[in-house]
Amino acid sequence: MTPELTTDRLKLRGWRKSDFPAYADFRADAERNRYSIGGASDEHTAWNALAAICGEWVLSGYGTFAVSQKTDDRVIGYAGIWFPKDIQEPELTWGLFAGHEGKGFATEAAMAAKEWAYRTFGWPPLMSFIHPDNTPSIALAKRMGAVLESEGSLRGAHRLIFRHT
Repeated sequence: MTPELTTDRLKLRGWRKSDFPAYADFRADAERNRYSIGGASDEHTAWNALAAICGEWVLSGYGTFAVSQKTDDRVIGYAGIWFPKDIQEPELTWGLFAGHEGKGFATEAAMAAKEWAYRTFGWPPLMSFIHPDNTPSIALAKRMGAVLESEGSLRGAHRLIFRHT
């Protein structure tokens, strides 16, 4: 079961089937996915990705939260822990759907997810893989206190590795 977290303005909650149209629109947007491994995706691939996100909670007890505003329960993005079998340690990840950027929502959601993960699992500082050209995510990581630790790759794609403190 996905826990529910709240911040001043947001709710981080489990995904619902009714969230899929917004998630599929996000995944289909080539511009919003230009830094993602694999880029934009079709509806079938988006469905499988969302099912994997939900499955992570069942299998591991952590995962990526759906993020909504408290005033309107419609999903506006995601934040949480991504830890597939092919990476060495958990990643703090985040993203916003079109029209919700520039309001501090990603920072607020990512901070809540990070604090929850530390409280719940006692993990050492999390990391985030960030594409070198993804200046908004680099800026967000730095606002959260993360520092550039190294350069590396994620599934064959060049990434900066930021360490959260």
